[in-house]
Amino acid sequence: MGMRGFGRRTVALVAVLGGMVLSTGTASAEQDPTGPVQPNIIAAAIYSVAQPTLAPPGANDWNCMPSAAHPNPVLLSNGTTANAYENWAGLSRRLADEGYCVFAGNFGGSPGAFLQTVGPIAGTAGQMASFGDKVLKATGAAKLDVVGHSQGGMNPRYWIKNLGGADKIGKLIGLSPSNYGTSLFGLLSAIQAIPPARDLVGAACPACNEQSTGSAFLTDLNAGGDTVPGVDYTVIQTRYDEVVTPYTNAYLKPAPNVRNVLLQNVCALDFTDHLGIPYDPIAQREVLNALDPQHAAAPKCVFVPPVIS
Repeated sequence: MGMRGFGRRTVALVAVLGGMVLSTGTASAEQDPTGPVQPNIIAAAIYSVAQPTLAPPGANDWNCMPSAAHPNPVLLSNGTTANAYENWAGLSRRLADEGYCVFAGNFGGSPGAFLQTVGPIAGTAGQMASFGDKVLKATGAAKLDVVGHSQGGMNPRYWIKNLGGADKIGKLIGLSPSNYGTSLFGLLSAIQAIPPARDLVGAACPACNEQSTGSAFLTDLNAGGDTVPGVDYTVIQTRYDEVVTPYTNAYLKPAPNVRNVLLQNVCALDFTDHLGIPYDPIAQREVLNALDPQHAAAPKCVFVPPVIS
């Protein structure tokens, strides 16, 4: 589901923005403009209000050539309403520092707008698939790996199932992905039962309605099995997810190519929530482990205070 979709933070930001659409200049052919590392998603969101088209740090170096150690470039996939910088201003730099070619874009929103990943999910996945083709062409790689948050961990499955992604994606790693939708503690389910309310939400955010538990979109996406052979799937989820509810809706069905990880089974005192998981060092370590399982390392379990949102 959306990272800010129905949170108090979204209401405040939308009120401040008043629908304002901002953009930056044209990116160079070699390296897209990037912003600095941020400590959390809220700081990144505030920074990106005036510069919503910034790439996250370490990303979109179009001269990056994958190494033998990390032959697949990594494509970062945004959650509902999030732009790439906001979502990935921490993990992107860490992946680049580990030697990965990292790429991120904005899809499913008006070009240059602060709010992204709100349009119909099939369209968002199609835009991301085209961007993925550009990454493969630029890097010369045979396949790429995708790391996504929330909707961004679910919508690449549409690419895989319907847009030829099964031949182009090696790994899909979802952080609190909305694989089986959300009731949002009953609120989103109630909205779906009231046509005027459902239509109002759908006008601003079609992807929100499509992520409601039992939606026609998710029913079709999950029909016939929620994974395909040849792609490795990892779900990293937190028990304290307040957006994908129940939190178990993030998980994929058991299969030889599926690994479902609950952060609290890794580090019991990790209180990360839905908004915090892309910036959580324990979750980031699990992403690195999923990308390169042969060099997996145990996360350092320290107390992580919950994000106040």
